[in-house]
Amino acid sequence: MLTRQGRAAAVLLAFVASPVLAQPAADIVVTPTRTPQPIQRAGSAVTVITAAEIERDSIRSVGEILRRVPGLTVTQAGGPGQTETVRLRGAESRHTLVLIDGIRVNDPASTGREFDFANLVPSDIERIEVLRGPQSALYGSDAMGGVINIITRRGGPPRASVSVEGGSYGTREVRGNVSGASGPVDYSFGIAGFETQGFSAYGYRIPRLRPLAPWGFEPDPARRFGATGRLGFALADGVRLEIGGTTNWNRAHYDAGFGTFPDTPSVAKGQLHNVYARLLADSFGGVLRNTVTVFHNRTERLLDDVTFDRFGVFCIDRFVPAPDIGRCRAHYDFFGERSGAEYQGDLNMGAMGLLTFGARVEQERAHGGSRELVPTLRPRSEDFRAEQTTRSVFALHQFTIAERTHLSVGGRVDDVMDVARFATWRATLAHEIFETDTKLRASAGTGGKAPSIYQVFGPYGTRTLEPEHSFGVDAGIDQRLFGGRAILSGTVFLNRFRNLIDFTFDPGRCGPTQFFGCYFNVAKAESVGFELSADVDLVPGFMRLRGAYTNLRATDRETRLTLARRPEHEGRVGLAITPVPELTIEPRVVFVGERFDRPDEVGKLPPYARLDVYADYRLTPNFSLFARAVNLTDTRYEEVLNYGTAGRSFFVGARATW
Repeated sequence: MLTRQGRAAAVLLAFVASPVLAQPAADIVVTPTRTPQPIQRAGSAVTVITAAEIERDSIRSVGEILRRVPGLTVTQAGGPGQTETVRLRGAESRHTLVLIDGIRVNDPASTGREFDFANLVPSDIERIEVLRGPQSALYGSDAMGGVINIITRRGGPPRASVSVEGGSYGTREVRGNVSGASGPVDYSFGIAGFETQGFSAYGYRIPRLRPLAPWGFEPDPARRFGATGRLGFALADGVRLEIGGTTNWNRAHYDAGFGTFPDTPSVAKGQLHNVYARLLADSFGGVLRNTVTVFHNRTERLLDDVTFDRFGVFCIDRFVPAPDIGRCRAHYDFFGERSGAEYQGDLNMGAMGLLTFGARVEQERAHGGSRELVPTLRPRSEDFRAEQTTRSVFALHQFTIAERTHLSVGGRVDDVMDVARFATWRATLAHEIFETDTKLRASAGTGGKAPSIYQVFGPYGTRTLEPEHSFGVDAGIDQRLFGGRAILSGTVFLNRFRNLIDFTFDPGRCGPTQFFGCYFNVAKAESVGFELSADVDLVPGFMRLRGAYTNLRATDRETRLTLARRPEHEGRVGLAITPVPELTIEPRVVFVGERFDRPDEVGKLPPYARLDVYADYRLTPNFSLFARAVNLTDTRYEEVLNYGTAGRSFFVGARATW
């Protein structure tokens, strides 16, 4: 634990050395209000990661890109291809809504509609907007913790690029994209492929686990592919049709993590496919903009699960006391689909502001099954099959007072047929002080999340589950100094959660046939903390300091114990040095404080700091070489108890743009 002096020093360092939370006034954001607006008018805490940052860092994982965002924690159970989830401000991972071009893509067949970032390959991303705090008033269920909106590139001036990279653990990657426009048509397409021999998800570089595999742990390779496409058609003056889609494939070996020999040859295959069509039409001379969107996405998860045990095995929820077998193999499959349509109207009321209103209907379908292969061969059994239809209406009023104070207030009603109905609201304020280049902001709102299909209709489901609820409030300041050379930002926040869905083995709470547990509403939680960030141009053109720091205290309101996998201290500091105009070198330190792997403060994970170094050398305006050193100090650490992380590793690549 940090001393009081150490904590103060960490806070001071983070405030003067953090990645930019406040952006230049010219930056436009969409996610905070569902309409384009300058970020200086946004009363919510929002971070923008640009295409230039993503390309410069040559990061192959969206989860790794997100690690730079204040208030956000990424957890991965092993190396590339392994399950990767995100928590915002201490909320559960199922409380993070993920959008691709404004279309929700959370998995309808997962336990709580969580999104696994391991299945998303970054290809042709234009920007990522991360909106923190409860956002259900704008986006409905799943947005209790916040929203991550991944926006792909839109066609424009002709552009093409390709990059290749290779390095440690037998890693290879290639990316390419092309975009442009011809008359009324614009287009953008991108692809990315990645392959690695990897390392063992379980036990890698963890000395205490070596006795479980004296012969060494087997590596867990991974392979991923992603493609993105976007077409735009200017049908008439003020009328635009847009068609887009993404497809992602992930195949990775994983380890069961339990039994006598937790290092197993299990294999997971994941797919995510998303398509949409969007029509934008202005009416009444541009006073009213109408947007109609239809969409469909599908997720698949196929698990070939292997478990070893000397004294018996768990296989498809039944215990087999068979000491002579010692091996179980089963196949599990989960399929989820989401289809729907949404209308949004944006009414410009002049001095009275902008009124955004709309309605949405969405149907989710999910089913899953299992098949035992060893010790006995059994036919596939369907464990659950169900669907949910959600109808929603929403409205948001934005207006400005005296050109300095920007206000918004909105609400939403979500009706999940035969399951639940809930209403949410949100209000924001942003006040600009032009004389000192300061923005003061605050927001408050409620969140709601309907139980997932699996939680209601799955083998452990409870038909009487109620929605989860939250209340959140934050306040912050964004300050530009020295003519924009320093951009500082600070935010304090408080979130309270109630009626959270938990799992129990208590037969008094479960049905007569639910011998292995069930879901029920009981948990209460609270998260409180602050976020600091800055971007300081120490020596223009030569040295820039960036980083972020989050202080978080997330607790169970009944037991007052710390929630699992929520570090109290987390941050990142980077120093970008440009000794000559063509060369940039940036060492970065990521530090994560002590946390617990499981509830009730079980499985303590020690703090760690990791040093990475990135370098980019531009040979010509259109061609550059880059190199990365990850975990240069070979720090041993775990994000999930007993699951390994990469050691000292090196990667080199080349990028061409024309």
